[in-house]
Amino acid sequence: MPRITRIILYPIKSLDGISVGEARVSAQGALGNDRRYAIVDAEGRFVNGKRLADVHRLRARYDGAGSRVTLHAGKEEQSFRLDAEREVLAAWLGAFFGFPVYVRADLESGFPDDKEAFGPTIISTATLALVAGWFPARSEDQMRMRFRANLEIGEVPAFWEDRLYGEPGTTVRFTVGAVRFEGTNPCQRCVVPTRDPLTGTEDRGFQKTLAARRAETLPAWATRSRFNHFYRLAVNTRIPPSEAGKPIRVGDPVDITGAGKKG
Repeated sequence: MPRITRIILYPIKSLDGISVGEARVSAQGALGNDRRYAIVDAEGRFVNGKRLADVHRLRARYDGAGSRVTLHAGKEEQSFRLDAEREVLAAWLGAFFGFPVYVRADLESGFPDDKEAFGPTIISTATLALVAGWFPARSEDQMRMRFRANLEIGEVPAFWEDRLYGEPGTTVRFTVGAVRFEGTNPCQRCVVPTRDPLTGTEDRGFQKTLAARRAETLPAWATRSRFNHFYRLAVNTRIPPSEAGKPIRVGDPVDITGAGKKG
């Protein structure tokens, strides 16, 4: 039986995540405390890894509840309460980046990349291990940091998660424990996975290699029509409003319950 083996939340969009044993579904269908804060510039644009490689040089760790963050870059380190010290946090970040920034909060929806399918992203442990093998000296854990999925599935072969989407305009229904999900599409990747997650240094040829190997190894159960290109990995999802407040836990079984539902 496929099971959830890891849950990772990213309290501050684009910064390091925190591994937890349980997360609850928000009223908007996201995971509570995932990407609920975001760094923006004076024009309101996200300050993230897509725009600035310097983001990768920031390390973040959180207390158990994710309410306090400790940031460090080199030898500098400082802790901040996210509910009460966001202006101080923004000043520290502004000094790091070299221009004014602000820390915004959305405690209900968070700040997802996919506005249509902003449920948790899903990948299998076996996929991360296999992809790591395509790149010399790159570990499974480094791939985990590059692709930043929320839910990881164990006890399955590589690319098992490609079962969780169907033809364009449809969704695949599945459950994680008692929570109902709809899988929507294979996740289109950006520039972030091409960079070393600790330094921001670009791995030349990463995107080209990943796309070529993905095309070569696409499993029979994947819906090939969803790949206008093969720089796609992990699966985007939606969670219906009826599931708000329900928990998702490490160890929960993953069960496909229906396919081909119109999205």
